Amino acid sequence: MNTSISKKEKVQAIINILDELYPSPPIPLDHKDPYTLLIAVLLSAQCTDERVNQITPKLFARADNPYDMVKLTIDEIKEIIKPCGLSPMKSKGIWHLSDMIIKLHDGAVPQDLAALEAMPGVGHKTASVVMSQAFNVPAFPVDTHIHRLMYRWGLTNGKSVEQTERDAKRLFPREKWNDLHLQIIYYGREYCPARGFSLDKCVITQQYGRKSFINEVLKKQSRKSKLTEWDRHTQLLAHVTKKG
Repeated sequence: MNTSISKKEKVQAIINILDELYPSPPIPLDHKDPYTLLIAVLLSAQCTDERVNQITPKLFARADNPYDMVKLTIDEIKEIIKPCGLSPMKSKGIWHLSDMIIKLHDGAVPQDLAALEAMPGVGHKTASVVMSQAFNVPAFPVDTHIHRLMYRWGLTNGKSVEQTERDAKRLFPREKWNDLHLQIIYYGREYCPARGFSLDKCVITQQYGRKSFINEVLKKQSRKSKLTEWDRHTQLLAHVTKKG
């Protein structure tokens, strides 16, 4: 772990690693315009991007714009999106936000954070993702991956997602926000998962991670190693006893 560098140098080092690994991070949710992205992001709550990408073609074949969407009933929408989970709530959100887009925004998704947040089923994170990925407006939506990694890297205190977003915006250059949001998500999935974390695989945590987190990981590894050694010893003893 590198403790001799400043916070500014640490942030730049992390950016450099992420830029090298993910120079042009793709948007993970399939879409063709701001409306289809908005619907896909709403569906992604507590659901994998892969599952959403399997379901949205079926939904968009029936309705890929707000005018066609409100022609469907909430129950019809619910039936299509059921595999994404939370379908009763999500189907109502999709129908009512589509109705709102028609009535208040002339059928177009508004390029305004507050207007997006005012829509049914659309929280701050969903609105931020749409602003960032549909309209290329700098935003830093924080999901569980970003919240976890920012804490592990000692860039936030981990007390809340809101605090993590404030810290990310304070520490990272504004022009990098949109890329970094995606880069950190991809890095978290590939190298720094919540479960099955390995310090050997996560170079950023290795070099720049929070000292207390690294110590906890090393303690767990040591306990696991001792248990494995004890298991080997027990098995060997049992084998010798059986043989004798």
